[in-house]
Amino acid sequence: MQARIKWNNRKYTEFVSDLKQSVNKYFEDNKISRNADYRMVLKTVVMLSLYIVPYFLILFGHFGQWTMLGLCCLMGTGLAGIGFSIAHDALHGSYSKNEKINRFLGMSMSFVGANDYMWKIKHNIKHHTFTNIYEKDEDLSVVKFLRLSPNAPHRSIHRIQHIVAIFAYSMLSLSWVLYTDYNKVFRYKDKMHPRKEIIKLFAFKIFYYIYILAIPMIFLPLAWWKVLIGFTALHLVGGFIITIIFQLAHVVEDTDHPEPEESGLIDNAWIVHQMETTANFAIRNPVITWFVGGLNFQVEHHLFPDICSIHYPAISHIVESVAKRHEVAYYNHRSFLSAVNSHFKTLRKLGRPVKTN
Repeated sequence: MQARIKWNNRKYTEFVSDLKQSVNKYFEDNKISRNADYRMVLKTVVMLSLYIVPYFLILFGHFGQWTMLGLCCLMGTGLAGIGFSIAHDALHGSYSKNEKINRFLGMSMSFVGANDYMWKIKHNIKHHTFTNIYEKDEDLSVVKFLRLSPNAPHRSIHRIQHIVAIFAYSMLSLSWVLYTDYNKVFRYKDKMHPRKEIIKLFAFKIFYYIYILAIPMIFLPLAWWKVLIGFTALHLVGGFIITIIFQLAHVVEDTDHPEPEESGLIDNAWIVHQMETTANFAIRNPVITWFVGGLNFQVEHHLFPDICSIHYPAISHIVESVAKRHEVAYYNHRSFLSAVNSHFKTLRKLGRPVKTN
């Protein structure tokens, strides 16, 4: 069994103190909340509309089959937007100071088919705590035919992973709504799940299957398999968008994949570990920043997950400045395409056979 991870937080104490004080000073000097403002509320309305409006147009719009398929793809885009801009902030507790509001908005994850409780375990605990540490960070073990860490065992299928990755990424959302959540109920044996969360999981799943599959099959003049095609298209689009955005943050050139010592010690401060394993991209692109909920500012997000993503562009200047002052890594790809290129270069590199002495 792998030893429990421990951090050497005695390192970089001046940097950590300087960073926290500088960011706190920004909010205090400008007298603004660390949570959502009107911009975030407006974006919430837009993203929900991007998912809900196409659904009702499909049911009542009397459109042709190809138009309905396009509306399904639009729903997939809305699904990704809900995950990026509503659920993600809410489940980190950064959307509002009111925890009830965060819980309510966090259930938007369950509304679109995934389970917010299981996602919090996987993302908030396992990914944010142990970023890029193989066998701890579950984002590095999406499927066995992808090798996303140099510390993972190599298989022959990995030689073509930069090609099959597109298929795997597209399947993520479909997997979550049909398999992953149920699997995690039994896999997370180290945690006793509250009964109400298990009940909520199954209740939302039934609700989701009814409105997304049963109702269209009953009321639309379409064969059942055509409804399944639309359902699949929705999730292929949403799954690919979500996965590629998250992969560009950690599985790219420069980012580190440290191995703990036998004692479980990571000889690094936790905050610096986050900076060395995380990268930003396209932070000067307002369209991407708006759509992905600031998740192109992954460095800022990993350092301050309790701050709403709407503030990341502003505090990024502070984080970069403090990092340079203390000679700490701050990784950033100028554009979305350069980050994509770096990711697939990394996939090809990780797919090569491991050289042994």
